Amino acid sequence: MVESMNNPAVLLVLHDVAPSTWTDYQPFVEAVDALGNVPMTWLVVPNFHRHNTLDAHPAFCRMLDTRVARGDELALHGYFHDDQEPRPTTPRDWFMRRVYTHEGEFYRLSRETALARLRDGIDVFQRHGWPLHGFVAPAWLMSDGTRQALCELPFSYTSDPQHLYRLPDFTAIDAPGLVWSARSAWRRGLSKLVCEQREQRWRQAPVIRLGLHPVDMRHRFSRDYWLHTLERLLNEGRVPMTKMNWLAKQCGRLERVA
Repeated sequence: MVESMNNPAVLLVLHDVAPSTWTDYQPFVEAVDALGNVPMTWLVVPNFHRHNTLDAHPAFCRMLDTRVARGDELALHGYFHDDQEPRPTTPRDWFMRRVYTHEGEFYRLSRETALARLRDGIDVFQRHGWPLHGFVAPAWLMSDGTRQALCELPFSYTSDPQHLYRLPDFTAIDAPGLVWSARSAWRRGLSKLVCEQREQRWRQAPVIRLGLHPVDMRHRFSRDYWLHTLERLLNEGRVPMTKMNWLAKQCGRLERVA
């Protein structure tokens, strides 16, 4: 699969990567590897839900080493991937933190707390010798304090569901993404319909992101959708790339954090 600036791209992104979610992802990753050279972006959580530290799982970290060596990208995806801030006090906060997600770790953080947590994440990547360019907040939720903290650190990009943002100035770049809510059968059915409609709408888009989550991998219906969608987009001529490499082609060389 030859990369070309003239070809549209597909970015395969694995969210919530941690030792406890690797058993969900492993069969899918093996199926993708069987397709050929398809680089992926892995959104890595250093201490998933506060009981899954990377340093306690050397075999998992060695697996990530091999992924980096073959051309995949690792990005920082929060630190704990949970929300243990004080209880919501407004209807909007209640919806965002108790209905939309319980894992919006960076949704309410002050600049100081966000800065400390981001630096802790950078330290983890540095200890393992993993290149680091991007940060993606859990559930894509970021407080103003988090945005301020990101501007003080050498990250190259962050993202939300439909954009990538060049840092430190948060320059928005259209990068539409498909994502599922797969926690129940009716959600999976609706997600498939919505994503099929969006894919048709974005047929001419220069890039499409596929945002996968561990829960997607636990149901054959959603797992097969992602694999078949990836295969179809590749067969249509889209070039598989990491987020980092696609952004570098749009914006020039990206600086490395770690």
